[in-house]
Amino acid sequence: MSTEPRTVRVNVLRTYRATVSEPDWCVGHGDDDAAQFRPDITHFGPEHRLTFNGEELLRVMLAQAPFARKSSRELCAYVEQAGYTASLDPASLYDLAAALDSAADQLRDFADQLTTLTSGEGDQR
Repeated sequence: MSTEPRTVRVNVLRTYRATVSEPDWCVGHGDDDAAQFRPDITHFGPEHRLTFNGEELLRVMLAQAPFARKSSRELCAYVEQAGYTASLDPASLYDLAAALDSAADQLRDFADQLTTLTSGEGDQR
């Protein structure tokens, strides 16, 4: 039996405040947005809600996770699909189709803005 003290390596979570660069388009980080790990830090731009008859269909915003390990670190569009459901008559279905056409146009406009930011024409920091 050894008389040397035993040692073991233990992973510990260190808590500290990190200072990171923030792009101009980021809406900021509140205390509720605390990232547990550095790769969890994500910058989000303003939300754009695409709706039909006041109901949310999609939400889209700029996003970037500059310290990500398993996903892209590049600036991208983050899209969430809402849980819209409805039983529609033919006229309402045409109205929904028109709203989806409008949403597609808005997504294309958003893609144009993202292209400008990622091509170096805009300030993305």
